[in-house]
Amino acid sequence: MTDRWALAPAEDGGAEVARLGADGLPAGPVAREPDLAESVRSRPDVTRWVWRATDEVYPRLLAAGVRVERCYDIEVAETLLLGHEGRLGEPRSAAAALARLRGGPVPPDPPQRSAEPGSQSSLFEPRPVHVPLEQLIDVYAHQLRRHEATAHPERMRLLTAAESAGTLVAGEMNASGLPWSAAVHREVLHELLGERYAGGGEPRRLAELTDEVSAAFGRRVRPDLPADVVKAFAQAGIRIRSTRRWEIESVDHPAVKPLLEYKTLYRIWVAHGWSWLQDWVRDGRFRPEYVPGGTVTGRWVTNGGGALQIPKVIRRAVIADPGWRLVVADADQMEPRVLAAISRDPGLMEVAGRETDLYQSVSDRAFAGNRDQAKLAVLGAVYGQTSGDGLKNLAALRRRFPKAVAYVDDAARAGEEGRLVRTWLGRTCPPAAGADDSSSEEAGIPQDEPGEADRTAEVVQAADGQEWAPGYASTNSRARGRFARNFVVQGSAADWALLLLAALRRTCAGMAAELVFFQHDEVMVHCPAEEADAVVAAIREAADLAGRLTFGQTPVRFPFTTAVVKCYADAK
Repeated sequence: MTDRWALAPAEDGGAEVARLGADGLPAGPVAREPDLAESVRSRPDVTRWVWRATDEVYPRLLAAGVRVERCYDIEVAETLLLGHEGRLGEPRSAAAALARLRGGPVPPDPPQRSAEPGSQSSLFEPRPVHVPLEQLIDVYAHQLRRHEATAHPERMRLLTAAESAGTLVAGEMNASGLPWSAAVHREVLHELLGERYAGGGEPRRLAELTDEVSAAFGRRVRPDLPADVVKAFAQAGIRIRSTRRWEIESVDHPAVKPLLEYKTLYRIWVAHGWSWLQDWVRDGRFRPEYVPGGTVTGRWVTNGGGALQIPKVIRRAVIADPGWRLVVADADQMEPRVLAAISRDPGLMEVAGRETDLYQSVSDRAFAGNRDQAKLAVLGAVYGQTSGDGLKNLAALRRRFPKAVAYVDDAARAGEEGRLVRTWLGRTCPPAAGADDSSSEEAGIPQDEPGEADRTAEVVQAADGQEWAPGYASTNSRARGRFARNFVVQGSAADWALLLLAALRRTCAGMAAELVFFQHDEVMVHCPAEEADAVVAAIREAADLAGRLTFGQTPVRFPFTTAVVKCYADAK
């Protein structure tokens, strides 16, 4: 029988605990104990702890040296269940779930806590409404019954378990931090930006580039002000709509080269410059706050610090401890492999069952060996590029892999018609909601649009890993359809990645190795040099296990390109 206990921390440092039965209800009395960490430490046989939110409990346990094997995060579950019920956006707190259960007024969720660089968050920020353990258990038992009412209860239970496991991984990553050399970071900044001027003004190299841009236009121009740049080009007889990199690169003007260099360096200065280093790196570690499931597709984000957008040149500062290594693993062609698994297309599953270049295999079957054409076709199917050459490529793909293309076509149609769309495990995309695309603009930072290959995708990465979908929050049904098409693949990939992390975390539990970084299709483990080979094998085994758990028995494989390095920048 599963030994499952509910826990609620008390303000005095103690805890309330109660053993639970299979129905989620108490199997014994509620005990009030004086020490939270000791409550958990003294029960090593508990297989799963049930609590309101991992970020309320786990940091305190980790600080006391207590590691938890499994948990059930009630507020994570509430978010997933509300989405499945078509109610995503309603308050997700335990207090809100209790109010709905009892038919009372539902309180709004507290505002998201802001991240405090290098320290704990402010004691004066709003706290969640306290829910006594007995009432928390009522919410949990009701959630178990709601899981059974979903379309695929076993998948939904797995998704909740995986998302809860992700909160444990995030808590441990927050505590361990990413190895970071402040000295190397300063060397890189000096190399790129030159000397810092007194008063906090732009460093030398940016000032020089500003002069070069201004000289090219024949008047003073502020490269950090898009409106000023657009106006300067207009006065030179060149009409541009924005200062996005892809648009400026097509312009023939002497200001283009220094302007592009300025944009790159300016972003590094603002997003990962000296101030960032002072705020976010302490004692040889960068400690961002990871937020699992921070986007509608289930991708993670960070609450400050920009951990999911570390420029390659800045990765030179990510250096393993002496005698240790960084094992950096990238999932190979994850999206088309996920599409093969969820569509059950026999041809695509056969191709995705090989640990060789999937795009080349697709090109051999449908595009006369033209790999680039095959890649564009597959990405076009996922992201909805159905015009021009994309339409012709999609037709060729449909002839060879009809079930795969039909799967994303059906998702797009459901999105256009305002129906709910779900990942393989049951994460739900609402019919007309999405992240605010205003998050893609950071004040004062010239924004760069993705390159030509990335522009195939309708979903792009904006500031700090936030996702946005152009037109998705609007009434444009076609835009919602494109988002839904992408959601079933990207969201299912996020579900698989959670189970990968859970499996890898379990394997590394008996080692000195520690998970220190994760973003969508990349994971990094910091380990003693002698454990590196074991970690590489653990990643491969975790990927296989995650594939079987998520999608069942299919021929699809999820290989990784893995590098064992001393410095993150050397991994790619």
